[in-house]
Amino acid sequence: MPDYSIQTNALNFTYSKHRKVLDNVSLNIPKGSIYGFLGPNGAGKSTTMRLLTGILPEQGNSIKIFGKPLQEQLPEVFDNVGSLVESPALYLHLSGYNNLKYIAKLRGIPESKIDEVLELVELTRDAKRKAKQYSLGMKQRLAIAMALLNEPELLLLDEPVNGLDPNGIQDIRKLLVKLNREKGVTIFVSSHLLAEIEKMCTHVGIISNGKLRFEGTIEELAKHSGACKIQLTLKDAAEWHSKLLAEHPAAQLDSATHISLELPDREAIPAFAKSLIDDGAHLYEIKILDGLEEWFMSLVKQQ
Repeated sequence: MPDYSIQTNALNFTYSKHRKVLDNVSLNIPKGSIYGFLGPNGAGKSTTMRLLTGILPEQGNSIKIFGKPLQEQLPEVFDNVGSLVESPALYLHLSGYNNLKYIAKLRGIPESKIDEVLELVELTRDAKRKAKQYSLGMKQRLAIAMALLNEPELLLLDEPVNGLDPNGIQDIRKLLVKLNREKGVTIFVSSHLLAEIEKMCTHVGIISNGKLRFEGTIEELAKHSGACKIQLTLKDAAEWHSKLLAEHPAAQLDSATHISLELPDREAIPAFAKSLIDDGAHLYEIKILDGLEEWFMSLVKQQ
């Protein structure tokens, strides 16, 4: 049986009698995974995060961390958990290094850990600069460094790429994959960005209107999405269009270099691309037009 870092069993939460924010949410976050908690704004992601970190008191006894009820482990369980929920609390007048030094002192962590986490989040060169001079992405990396000071087994991050530019998003993604692969940290990360979750996560949970609509591996997610529409960028698209029509009668010639067609699912793309190249096609790009995104949108619109 797999080992889980976090499990919730029919987790419910209401702010008032008439407002149920979470409705029987059962999550299973395997140890060693990067688990993407995906859903639109207002779906219940942040409330779940606040419950998991003890910011909100649990209404029941549904949460297990490291296989034991959360309520029985408070507050000592957080010696082994790092979290970034809500906006990072940085001292903008202090340097990046001194922000970390303050947290290390507060938590009784040796100062020697500071250089190690700065290197991990690639802020060594900017350690002496004041945090107010940092870009949004650097501030986010500094906040993650704070969460890593105690060498946690589990990292909880609520929308860590929110508001970042494409470079900042890529930096955070690389950092999380690195932490998972090199340090073995289990990461539970919430986001409303499907493409980001796809790129870095091993497992996914999709929530909307307080209900869990899907949970599984990235591979299982791809299978659920059904038919996948793609666009090919090719040299001599017209010639290839006529060749493809035999097997793909709905294939469309979009331009001198583009053909769009449908495959049964995303898993069919590698074999299809290989067969084209083996047949001598100059294939420059395959762009996924829909499939997973359409399925995701239909899922989150459910009441």
